[in-house]
Amino acid sequence: MGLDKTRSPRERAETPLTAAILAGRWIRTAARDDAAGRTWAANPDARGRSALAAPEPASLYAGAAGIVLFFLELAAATGHEAYLEDAAAGARRLAATWREQQDLTLYHGLTGTVVALAEAGWALGDERLESAARAAAEHVVRSARPLPGGPGWTGDPAQRGDGGIVLGLLRAAAALGVPGHEEIAVEAGERIAGLAVPGHRFGDCPDLPTDAVTPGFLAGTAGTAFLLARLYGLTGEPRFLEAANRGAGFVREVSVLSERCALVPHHVPQGRGLHYLGFCSGSAGVARMFQELHRVTGERGHLEWVERLAGGIVRSGVPERRTPGFWNTACQCCGSAGLLELFTGLWAETGDETYLGYARRLARHLIGAATDHDGRGFRWYQAYRRLRPGEVSADTGYMVGAAGIGSALLHLDAALRPRDARRVILLPDNPFPSIPVPAAHLTDPGPR
Repeated sequence: MGLDKTRSPRERAETPLTAAILAGRWIRTAARDDAAGRTWAANPDARGRSALAAPEPASLYAGAAGIVLFFLELAAATGHEAYLEDAAAGARRLAATWREQQDLTLYHGLTGTVVALAEAGWALGDERLESAARAAAEHVVRSARPLPGGPGWTGDPAQRGDGGIVLGLLRAAAALGVPGHEEIAVEAGERIAGLAVPGHRFGDCPDLPTDAVTPGFLAGTAGTAFLLARLYGLTGEPRFLEAANRGAGFVREVSVLSERCALVPHHVPQGRGLHYLGFCSGSAGVARMFQELHRVTGERGHLEWVERLAGGIVRSGVPERRTPGFWNTACQCCGSAGLLELFTGLWAETGDETYLGYARRLARHLIGAATDHDGRGFRWYQAYRRLRPGEVSADTGYMVGAAGIGSALLHLDAALRPRDARRVILLPDNPFPSIPVPAAHLTDPGPR
């Protein structure tokens, strides 16, 4: 499948798939090759700089690991082997350089590299990449240190810290066939389960008061409760479910309810009126916790909370309307792409056409917000930091830029093609079906 060169760039971008192809075109302009393989500049624009204060050339969040995953998905969606070559070049460099990474976390460090190498090794049939993934995962395991209550790495139970590492090791154990990785992950999870209210430590986030507590996903209670629910589903141990329910109970207690809608404060007690809607600290991420609890328990009440959070997003008027918790941002972390992941997942989980309709609406907005002023492909300019609205930039990475936006669009494309259903690559903290199509649509024998 190729681009129709007889049509204008805007017309060519009418579908999620074509928009993702154009995002891949721009990311390719950022490629930097050396003897070890390929990496990508965070922002290849002339005089462009990344939204991040410090570079993360290898990370899942903003670097090569996330871009490798995007090109694997683009190859699967289009059938073009050239995209596999892009992914392979990036994966080779990750395999050659993983020992240089000091950070061990999922989104910003080595555990994310493990996930990318395992996916690339499987998709490419390259045992060398899988061997590198095993070696890197073993290094993460050996790096655990004794902490009060059990082993850990950073001491932070949230997804940005030990919680993300545990999820990455669980993925590695399954993908690479190494049961020992699961064992250390469960041990570390037991330490986290012993916390009174699992989640964010007091006052260690920039720009927050020292006594603030965050109920959100990446750096807060919801992400930690998600992990504990995942461990309950794996082990059946009641202590994990009890701890997950404590976290979920805290989130429910601080949330704002209106009819069948819910909003979650960014932090308490000071920020009760600031409601982020995105993945990192808002509704789209918190919904994942309740979805995971529903998945492992079957309790309808948890799914109702997912639906309440989705309803709060819809009622807010986004993406066309900006709110204090949904500003000029398009990325997976805090913007429209993170919402698109939620509503595509909800469509796959429930078969409710209203969720698919809203996902289409989000995709139209993302495509309309893309820029291709120089014919080099789609990028998205955004103010990544809410408190610095004048700092506008475009990034290539997964959680902060075009790779993640393109991946979200590819997930919607897969959802729109039930006759050609394909597995998409979901990160370890995504609880929705990896084939994003309701089961009834997969088996429906109706006409094409």
